[in-house]
Amino acid sequence: MSTHEPARFLDRTTPPHIFTLILVTGLGALSMNIFLPSLPAMTDFFATDYRLMQLSVSLYLLVNAVLQILIGPISDRFGRRPVILGGTALFMLATIGCLAASTVEVFLFFRMMQAVIVTGLVLGRAVVRDMHEEAEAASKIGYVTMGMAVVPMIGPGIGGVLEQSMGWQANFWLLLLLGGAILALVWADLGETARTSTSSLPEQIAEYPELLTSRRFWGYCATAAFASGAFFSYLGGAPYVGSEVFNLSAAQVGFYFGAPAVGYFFGNGISGRYSTRVGINGMILWGTIVTAVGMTLSLIFMILGIQTPFVFFGFMTFVGFGNGMVLPNATSGMLSVRPHLAGTASGLGGAIMLLGGAAMSALAGAVLTEGTGAYPLVIIMLITSLLSVFSIVYTVRREQQVAQT
Repeated sequence: MSTHEPARFLDRTTPPHIFTLILVTGLGALSMNIFLPSLPAMTDFFATDYRLMQLSVSLYLLVNAVLQILIGPISDRFGRRPVILGGTALFMLATIGCLAASTVEVFLFFRMMQAVIVTGLVLGRAVVRDMHEEAEAASKIGYVTMGMAVVPMIGPGIGGVLEQSMGWQANFWLLLLLGGAILALVWADLGETARTSTSSLPEQIAEYPELLTSRRFWGYCATAAFASGAFFSYLGGAPYVGSEVFNLSAAQVGFYFGAPAVGYFFGNGISGRYSTRVGINGMILWGTIVTAVGMTLSLIFMILGIQTPFVFFGFMTFVGFGNGMVLPNATSGMLSVRPHLAGTASGLGGAIMLLGGAAMSALAGAVLTEGTGAYPLVIIMLITSLLSVFSIVYTVRREQQVAQT
């Protein structure tokens, strides 16, 4: 049941419309992957090595993780609205810096600054949890991220076409324009949903141990981190596989790259429809199994010598589908451990997930070399998928043990 008055679109005295939350969270996803088909061209532009250029993904994720540790308690103290507005404005300034960069070092600096847009992702989820109870929140988060999945699904395709027609900078011009539009929308529509807090920021951060001593919180964090680790490995390695292993153009890489987002869209749809009925643990378990099965089949096909872009990227839909079932429900689980710390839990849980993601992305970029093919990437994704299954099984069994005592 909702704990706030009904949302009225473009009325900032009420909670935000779901359309606003979809766009706010979608911009962060788009900024992460729209330029990925352009990485080879950007490597040539800055006269650098692909592994260094790939840091634009792993460093971005790393800064995302660090920021999330701070964003949660700051928003619990000062509110969701001002933090989202400030983060979007800073994202626009960082995007201008990326466009003006003349060296890879300057570009990477401003690229790391772009990570501030994670405020929209973190607090979009926290806003949903502010407004709804656990199972209903999982359902709503599923709908929000289902809509969000449309953006990264078409983003790489758009990015590849923009790069081929107008150069890689066109991707960042688009991000700048969209940032301005979303800033205006948030100003007009997003009313405050956080409960009033009189705690200071140090006091908010001091409440972290309340979360860190909860095995349930850690179980959901580990499950989400390992499940998304497969996807972040894909982000770090797929552009190389597409361009160097399968010799695809930037536009073709962009077209195939959206495969996980197709699965993510449908996985989130299932979360939105069935999480309340099935329960978050059941949805998470089946989601992790789907991803692990998909990666197992992908490896088997590679061993049998069936290696084409359609087969490789086609199996990546399993990763997206599984993540679509896992992440909304695991996120709701994290946020429900201590509901009064929803922003803090969203930030800390997201930070843990993205720290793992940054490591997986960097690892994927490092192990893919000439002659290895796509094997290292698929093996890494399979291992992280299996670890996510183990994590949720452990969490469920632990909860059963506690319930019996």
